[in-house]
Amino acid sequence: MRFKRVLGVGAVLALAIGAQHDVASAQSVPKTTAISTQQVRNSARAVHASGVLVAAVTSTRMGHKPPPEPAFNGTPPLLFNGSPPGTNCFFSPCDDGNVMMTASTGPLVVVPIFWNPTGFPMTSSYRNIITSYLADVAKMSGQTQNVFSVLDEYSGNNGQIHYNVKLGPVFNDTDPLPADGCTLDPSDTTGIYADGSGYSACLDDTQLQAEVDRVTAANSLPHDLTHIYVLYLPKGVESCFLPGKTTSIKHGQFCTINHQPTAAYCAYHSTDLNSAVYANMAYPIYASPVGYTCGSDARFPVLEAPNGNPDADTEISPTSHEISEAITDPDTETGWYDSTGNEIGDDCAYIYGATSGSPGAYYNQVINGGHFLIQTEFSNNVFTASGGQAGCVQSASQEH
Repeated sequence: MRFKRVLGVGAVLALAIGAQHDVASAQSVPKTTAISTQQVRNSARAVHASGVLVAAVTSTRMGHKPPPEPAFNGTPPLLFNGSPPGTNCFFSPCDDGNVMMTASTGPLVVVPIFWNPTGFPMTSSYRNIITSYLADVAKMSGQTQNVFSVLDEYSGNNGQIHYNVKLGPVFNDTDPLPADGCTLDPSDTTGIYADGSGYSACLDDTQLQAEVDRVTAANSLPHDLTHIYVLYLPKGVESCFLPGKTTSIKHGQFCTINHQPTAAYCAYHSTDLNSAVYANMAYPIYASPVGYTCGSDARFPVLEAPNGNPDADTEISPTSHEISEAITDPDTETGWYDSTGNEIGDDCAYIYGATSGSPGAYYNQVINGGHFLIQTEFSNNVFTASGGQAGCVQSASQEH
């Protein structure tokens, strides 16, 4: 099977704090071979992915506090790629400028798949907090007080986006992992997670697609613009775009955080060859001995965990990021991007805005009574109204 693109332009959840400062900082880290944003993008294009941002170093690794939040990342405003219809796709499946969560697609049904095989830790608390968050997002559909309401200002060839989420079936997937598709390097078996542990398996994107297709087929679930399948990998599983070695970026290989030059991402979304919209949610890495993070310790002096579970609290922000991006560009080549390929989430990655609560438990979203720390999303309306000085907002209520 040929490699299906992993994320469209910019949809890899980069470990970026936001400013170009982060790229320069990452290039000074001696732990790994540094790669620039452009190197990553050039390599990614060869495998039908693009816009991959390099990982940001943690503040502890750099020896100083994170820089102040920028107004936004990238080169906004977001621009629509889908007009005229029939001229915007270079590979298939292609949604040709259609988006999710419109009147024609109906509510977005979010289906979490927690891949929880024997021998790989994934606690019930981790699953329950993430599931409760998704249920809270669904219950607040139509409101204007959280980040999903920001998406309402965007539209596609199939109509205007309207914040309308439903939580679909929740799967505790105990299917065994397949044999490794990518080759786990011995150096990555330790020193990846905050507790010093590392990977014991490595799966490539084709294998993740296969698991999404297996679960959906077994449960007669459709592949369409109404459903997104959010695949949560267990702790100890590295994931990579391609099968084979993880030690070189040759042929466009990039992986989750490791000790190699391929260290690149926390999560991504895409559409598989059978037209299933899915997200790869790697188990969150923060306070890592590698010196990179998926967590709020990229921005704050310590990791923030408003629900008292650092793993689940960290994973909620990339979940929001990937679902929001999938809504605005499900096929990863048409939809909304800025001029450098950043998506609605990329332009506000690791930008949180004002927070409440105590240090170590900061939150910036109250959704159906739940407290969460979630990155902002980009608003073209705010960007225009501010004369190009701002754009990342916590909710649609900030647009006025």
